[in-house]
Amino acid sequence: MDTSQTRNSVSSASTTHSAKIDDSVNLSSPFVLRHGRKYLGDLPYPLPCDLPELQRQNLSTLLSTSVFGRPMGSTPKPARPPHKILEIACGTGYWSSLCHGYLSGLGYENLSFTGIDIAPIAGDLKKQGINWNFVQHDLRKVPLPFDDGEFDLILMKDLTMVVPLGSPSQRLLDDTIRILKPGGTLEVWETDHIIRSILPHPPPPPGKNPNEYACAVSTGTFLMSPITPFTEAHNKFLRNANGWIQEALDKRKFSPTPCTRISQVLLQETESLRDFENRRVAVPLGELRWEREAVLGKDPAKRRASEVNRLKKANHLVDSLTLTEEQAALRYTALLVVVQLIESLEPILKEVSGKNQEEWQRWWGWMMADLLEQKGACSGECLEMGVWWCQKV
Repeated sequence: MDTSQTRNSVSSASTTHSAKIDDSVNLSSPFVLRHGRKYLGDLPYPLPCDLPELQRQNLSTLLSTSVFGRPMGSTPKPARPPHKILEIACGTGYWSSLCHGYLSGLGYENLSFTGIDIAPIAGDLKKQGINWNFVQHDLRKVPLPFDDGEFDLILMKDLTMVVPLGSPSQRLLDDTIRILKPGGTLEVWETDHIIRSILPHPPPPPGKNPNEYACAVSTGTFLMSPITPFTEAHNKFLRNANGWIQEALDKRKFSPTPCTRISQVLLQETESLRDFENRRVAVPLGELRWEREAVLGKDPAKRRASEVNRLKKANHLVDSLTLTEEQAALRYTALLVVVQLIESLEPILKEVSGKNQEEWQRWWGWMMADLLEQKGACSGECLEMGVWWCQKV
């Protein structure tokens, strides 16, 4: 039997097994309408699957790949070129398309991408010239419909709200390692949902790659390490949202701060995985007060020059003393990702907050005015992102 027949056979068996375990999941029509938005049936996945949410996820992907400088943390080795790549919980497939462009730009050929997700929302990447295959599958059900050691590279991004903590997430990781080829690379990308404030003038992490530090400087972000000083978010609306997100996700056994646990999870797999590396970055949600104060504290001549520069930037809609247009755009994008996540989580946040619709709309209006008009996230509030990669033994 050839490989494609084997895969189809495994896929069919897995789908049948899934139906026996949970017949409430109808893969042929998994969507329902609730709260005026489209969701995944009775699954615990709390985010909608409509256009605004898909755009938010794509925006988050664009942001993370921009602040890290590329769509992959690992660097492929010419001696072991990646040919078969799998993206788990692929969504629209946007990340796969970025990785394809990156790998092709490095000269790698014969690339084959597969995306797996319960929601059939991925576009046909074949139209972009990508060798692309989509597999519909409930990721809570293992084994995944693939052969042992089938993939050279496996990408996992933003699975925080897809698979609950504990044994479900461990089973998925174990099976992901099973289908990864020995010597193959596993990459995990995550974003925290709780917003913290970075303290003024954080020291650069010791021993970090100079290129990574240069990338952080150029993008106006901060490389993170265990010694990076943080405190609770200062903005009262983000503190409100933090508390509600924490409670709502805890009830569903999802992690609101996945970036704090990925290293620990991967390092426990020392018999299966090796060569662990990671990179974490904090993206401020706007120009920070202490950045501006540092500029205004200069001598009068330099202060006047900075003010002239600010006025020039304002003509390009960048009202900043310290940021380039690109840096300001990245920070504004991070703010949009945060605001839109709160919007997407509205039903469960409204539930734990105890607010009725009128009270929620009033709070929402105040939050939008504070964050978007009054630039309320200027006291160090950051969106934290991370990428981890390792190889299978």
